[in-house]
Amino acid sequence: MRPLLALAFIVPTYAFAAGGGDSSPPKTTKTTKECKNSQVWDERKGECVNAQDSKLDDDTLYKGVRELAYAGRYEDAQTVLAAMSDQKSDRVLTYLGFTHRKMGDIDRGMAYYQQAIDKNPDNLLARSYMGQGFLEQGDTDAARAQLNEIQARGGKGGWPEKSLRTALKTGKTYDY
Repeated sequence: MRPLLALAFIVPTYAFAAGGGDSSPPKTTKTTKECKNSQVWDERKGECVNAQDSKLDDDTLYKGVRELAYAGRYEDAQTVLAAMSDQKSDRVLTYLGFTHRKMGDIDRGMAYYQQAIDKNPDNLLARSYMGQGFLEQGDTDAARAQLNEIQARGGKGGWPEKSLRTALKTGKTYDY
């Protein structure tokens, strides 16, 4: 019985991470304080490295993507995304959607969100961002449908649900 109990604690954490459901803004690191363009801070080397040429793992690159996107450096975030090994992962697709949407190409962003959701229907972050994209397009009904999906998939009370619910109330979308 103990292995099952341990699995109950591991699986939600993994699912949360795999869906890109980070609930708070990323911490500012040397990636945005010191690194230029699409460079990411490499802790091992103690310096900024070009994402494309680095040997950094996808999780480290993903943290860089989030930080760069939060800082409004969407093109740099896309270059770092391109360095990630699994270009079809739902977290890469989610942030491709996010960065394209934030750079004004809402249709392309929405297409990436749909790909992320097709790959992982429980990607609540992609659903939240898609709902916010629908709001930006004036489609409140479609945004509410995404909110309902988030809640039906166990996301009630989480950041994706709260941010979309708040966006529906205020009209303000989020930058992370």
